[in-house]
Amino acid sequence: MSDDVEFEGEIEARLSEQEYFRPPAKFVGQANVSDPAIHDRFGDEWPHGFEEYAELLDWESRWDETLDASNPPFYEWFVGGELNACYNCVDRHLDERKNQVALLWEGEGGDRSHLTYQDLYREVNRMAAALRTMGVEEDDVVTLHLPMVPALPITMLACARIGAPHSEVFAGFSASALAQRIDDADSDVVVTIDGYYRRGELLNHKQKADQAVEEADTDVDTVLVWERHEGDLHDDVDVVEDRDVLVTDLKADHDRARVDPVTRNAEDPLFLMYTSGTTGQPKGCQHRTGGYLSYVTGTSKYVLDIKPEDTYWCAADIGWITGHSYIVYGPLALGTTSVMYEGAPDHPHKGRIWEIAEKYDVDIFHTSPTAVRMFMKWGPEYPEEYDFDFRHMTTVGEPIQPEAWLWYYKYIGGEDAVIVDTWWQTETGGHLITNLPALDDMKPGSAGKPCPGIQPAIYDDNGNPVEAASGKAGNLVIEKPWPGMLQTVYGDDERFVDEYWRDFSDTNSDDMADWVYKAGDGAVHERDGYFRILGRLDDVMNVAGHRLGTMELESAVAEVEEVAEAAVAAREDAEKGEVPDVYVVLREGIEPSEAVRNGIVRAVEEEIGKFARPANVVFVDDLPKTRSGKIMRRLLEDISNDQDLGDTTTLRDPSVPEQIRDLVHGD
Repeated sequence: MSDDVEFEGEIEARLSEQEYFRPPAKFVGQANVSDPAIHDRFGDEWPHGFEEYAELLDWESRWDETLDASNPPFYEWFVGGELNACYNCVDRHLDERKNQVALLWEGEGGDRSHLTYQDLYREVNRMAAALRTMGVEEDDVVTLHLPMVPALPITMLACARIGAPHSEVFAGFSASALAQRIDDADSDVVVTIDGYYRRGELLNHKQKADQAVEEADTDVDTVLVWERHEGDLHDDVDVVEDRDVLVTDLKADHDRARVDPVTRNAEDPLFLMYTSGTTGQPKGCQHRTGGYLSYVTGTSKYVLDIKPEDTYWCAADIGWITGHSYIVYGPLALGTTSVMYEGAPDHPHKGRIWEIAEKYDVDIFHTSPTAVRMFMKWGPEYPEEYDFDFRHMTTVGEPIQPEAWLWYYKYIGGEDAVIVDTWWQTETGGHLITNLPALDDMKPGSAGKPCPGIQPAIYDDNGNPVEAASGKAGNLVIEKPWPGMLQTVYGDDERFVDEYWRDFSDTNSDDMADWVYKAGDGAVHERDGYFRILGRLDDVMNVAGHRLGTMELESAVAEVEEVAEAAVAAREDAEKGEVPDVYVVLREGIEPSEAVRNGIVRAVEEEIGKFARPANVVFVDDLPKTRSGKIMRRLLEDISNDQDLGDTTTLRDPSVPEQIRDLVHGD
């Protein structure tokens, strides 16, 4: 591609055209949805098509109105309906499958727990009674700081049972991050655990809650403490008198407790989920009960193809929205068996994930592109050692490069499983763009088509719609509301409007058609009708007047055989404005060399053009990542531009940025 092509300031979208893969016939034959008319049904009957999701639930009172859009963007879904989320995830399954396992929990060191739906019912009731004993009432926000142990879904469901919204803070977050979220939610009750295992070590987890309570402005008067080994408190944990209460003791007092599920209005809040807060104050995304639960149940059935008889494994953390929607609420509402895993994916060995998949005969596997790239780096010999057979595989969290998709398809799916790549956000509650797996061809690197009833579009920076299916890139927006969407930013309606609506909406209008949701991602609506996500708009650089998405550059680099993982950052340049620096993790057994460096540069030139040639290629042992696995390109940009790194304590490994800085600047 020549250097003198004009791009008129658009984000470029020039990944090489990918081939299509048909869903396997045996998958199509058993799929929950194989009727292509579903898209027409949801579209022609919008918004009433979403009632199909709501009818998957048990309602105490049926709704009077599917959508009240009279006060945009504060939409109300299934108006007048009443239900309880815990009842829908637990109680209603007891008649048919009380002895079926709901949660297969695999801990480190051989610990495991198999909770049937009857077990889950008993444990949730005990915890709900315990919460009430400690003064938790309907509509009180309870902050949780729990890792991947059964205590987490039990506590979430117990909160839902008594109508108290929960706010789970990812266990890996620091004490300061926890304090910030306690304050924003104004929580006076915090639920934590004494410890959990990571790579064989029983960590003292409670100390973060102790520090957070000290830092918080909110007066936290109760800290409930689960024990990783019930009845055996971690040796290093302190119990603060008149504040801390061991859950073990509380549950013993309520061994046979039965707590009636509290009737909740469809619009009553179910939970808060805070965004990471890497830029500014974290946002508490407030999700409603009826619309959210309907949406995640429907997409769990139609997108993930979950059936009650399945064993399903979403290898995310419940501390993030993926875990809320697609480990706890969606799968349990459908009455399936879900796997939960406590440990690191390579402890005690790099076949650990596949060992568990074989052990539990997992049917559906759900992971992230970050994890797929990690598996690629380790090599195919690890999954080849185990006998597992997935029929369905999902990716979530960021765009997946075509090479990683193809590796996942070949070595994990055996070229016999259907793959859905999914685009959605904390704010959206559930999948918005992804193929329905039995209906659409798979296209590596492409998120796919809109979910039923969802209306995405591409807008330019001036707020003008870009022609549909034109292959031009721009701002991804959603033009109509959907049931899973956030209600507001907790306690801050103005910020809700400013963050998500103001840029592309007429905020003085009371007409729903004038309100457009800004996703904050760049995307392309390709000529075949598929959407390809380019990444966050702040992950875009301007090289000699041409705007390049980091996804485009990283995808080109990922095609180099020796590369396991890559991230691109913009470095200021006096001549070109910005130039790309590429940070590369090589596959195991590959040493950095000029030959590899030249191959990376050549791949970018050939895939995108010489104007996009990397200024620097830096070989690193690891990339800076959040504890959920997302690459922090902002820190790499700071390193490239020799800027202050700021707070790195919430990273998976806070030492990584400094190690990279030393490589780049030799300090």
